Amino acid sequence: MTTEAKRAEPGVGTVAMVTGASSGIGAATARQLAARGVTVALVARRADRLEEVLADCRTTAPDSRSWPADLADPEGAAALARSIWDSHGGIDVVINNAGAPMRRPVQRLTMDEVERTMRVNYLSPVAITLAVLPGMLERGSGTIVNVSSLGGRLGIATEAAYCGSKFALAGWSEALVADLAGTGVSVRLVLPGAIDTEIWDQPGNDPPLYTGPLVPADEVAAGIVACIASPSFEHYLPDMRAVVEMKTADFDGFMAGMLAMAEGRLDEEAVARSTNPAPG
Repeated sequence: MTTEAKRAEPGVGTVAMVTGASSGIGAATARQLAARGVTVALVARRADRLEEVLADCRTTAPDSRSWPADLADPEGAAALARSIWDSHGGIDVVINNAGAPMRRPVQRLTMDEVERTMRVNYLSPVAITLAVLPGMLERGSGTIVNVSSLGGRLGIATEAAYCGSKFALAGWSEALVADLAGTGVSVRLVLPGAIDTEIWDQPGNDPPLYTGPLVPADEVAAGIVACIASPSFEHYLPDMRAVVEMKTADFDGFMAGMLAMAEGRLDEEAVARSTNPAPG
């Protein structure tokens, strides 16, 4: 197969670092960016899976590379980001997408499990951001895309460790916007809902309480690519802002529904309605 470089489309940058790129949202996002001519630096633990994604990306972005790494080590994540910056002569967009699930009631959580979840989901995105920020500020441009979760706005039963890490990432992202105003460096917060990825069946996790429909990862990836050039900070993919607004308006009602789901008193159809509200 002939590898042919494609000029990057305006607004998406020319070099993007994508974490969690071996599957799911990260792999789909990397492929869609590469299809637009963006050179992608693919980061994830599974080198073999990364190579599969890389092969696809190089058909239109031949300078793309894979960087196998375990993002449970924030210091290593920062060093990796600096290496990617140096290797590619800069990074235009960082997509902090890697995430580790942790579904277990707090009664059975260990501190080690909580800490690992925080390292992958929060501390490594922070470390990566701090590693690339000096270069972006000196250049006066760059975009940080932090992929949180609907669980970064809603506390979900059996997911205290996961929600805590994603709430932290959302709060960090909001503060970054204020701190970086006028610098040329932009921040985007992505809040996916129930997406069809491997996060639902990872070992060491209880079965999910949610059993409703799942959105294809490609749809979320398209939203992430679009958000890079968007002037808006917060992006719900799919748009489930109404659920968060309902919680804010009636926290007791939200908690009653959450407890009903945790106790198995909501059937699948009701859960789907509550987490996928109709437009308007």
